[in-house]
Amino acid sequence: MQICGDTLARRMSARGHEVAVFSGLVGKGWQGFGARVQLKLSGGKAISDRRLGYRAWRGWFPWEGADHVAATFHPDIVVVMAGKPVKVASAFQPIGIPLLMWLQNVEFDDHFGDFGELGKVPCVANSQFTADTYRQQYGVAPVVIHPIVKRENYVIEPRGDKVTLVNPHPHKGLGVTLEMARLCPDIPFLLVQTWDLPAEARAELDRNLAELPNVTLHPAVEDMRQIYRQTRILLAPSQWQEGYGRVATEAQFSGIPVIASTRGGLPESVGPGGVLLDAAAPAEAWAAALRQLWDDAGHYQLLSEAARAHSQRAANDPTLQTDQWETMLNYVARQS
Repeated sequence: MQICGDTLARRMSARGHEVAVFSGLVGKGWQGFGARVQLKLSGGKAISDRRLGYRAWRGWFPWEGADHVAATFHPDIVVVMAGKPVKVASAFQPIGIPLLMWLQNVEFDDHFGDFGELGKVPCVANSQFTADTYRQQYGVAPVVIHPIVKRENYVIEPRGDKVTLVNPHPHKGLGVTLEMARLCPDIPFLLVQTWDLPAEARAELDRNLAELPNVTLHPAVEDMRQIYRQTRILLAPSQWQEGYGRVATEAQFSGIPVIASTRGGLPESVGPGGVLLDAAAPAEAWAAALRQLWDDAGHYQLLSEAARAHSQRAANDPTLQTDQWETMLNYVARQS
C-alpha cells in the first residue's frame, strides 16, 4: 500500500498536480525519534517535510490532525487508502473536502468505523474482487484500477533457480510453503521478509528453517530485482483474501510464473501466467504443481510466456492507469 501510494503521488506530481501525503507515524529509528522531537516542539498533531520529493504530513493519530492539514494545505480532494480508513475519512468529511476512498483490501474490521455511514462515497478498488466485495456489502460502485507497477523497477533477465515466497507469514501461506519444501527437498526455496513477525512466530520459523536446509530466509530489500534475479517460480499460496496480489505482476514482467491460491484478487493478478489452487488444497497438491512446473521445461516455457504477456495487458499500462486516476479525480472534483 505504501508503494502504491508513493507511486500515485509521484505520477500525479509529474502531471502538474500539487500532492501531499498524510500518514501515521512509526516510532522506530531515527525518523521516529526526530518526529517525536518535532511534534513535542511544535505542540501540534502533525509535522511535514519534503524528503520524498512531495509534501508528507505525519502524525501519531492522523485523524486528530485533519483540521490542521486541511487548513494548511487546502486540499481539493482527500484520497483515503489505508490505516483506519473510515476513521480518517470521518475526520475530513465534516470539513467539507470531497473524499475518494481507495479500497485495497476487504478487511472490514480494520475500518475503525462504519463504512456505510460515509454514504455513497466515490471509490477506486485495486481489483474486481475488491470492487465486487464492497459493492455487495455497502452498495458503492468502485472503479477498478489495478496497482500502478513500474516495469523498469522489477524486470530482470530471468536466470533464477529458486522458488520464492515474499512475506513468510501464515496469512501469506507460509505453512503451505514449508510443507512444499519438505516434500521437495531437492528444490531450493527463498523466503523474503517484509512484515515483522511476533517473537513466537519468528521462533517457530527459525525452528523450521533449521530442519529445512533447502530453505533460505532473506532480509527485506528496497530493490526487488535482487530477489527476482534469484527466482524461477514465485509462490503466493495466500490463506486470506488478497486484495490484488502485486508481487505476481512484479514477477511476471520477467516471465516468472506464479503458483497461487484462488483467494481474493489473485486470479486477476496471476491470470494465465501461472497455476491456481484452492487455498485449502493439501500440501501434496501444491508440491505436485510445483514439481510439474519445475521439471517440465515445455510446461514452464508455456507459462513463462503467458506470464510475460499477462503483465503487458492494457490494465497494467501506467500511462492509461494514470489517465484513469485523473479522470476519477476530476469527476470527484466536479461533484463537489
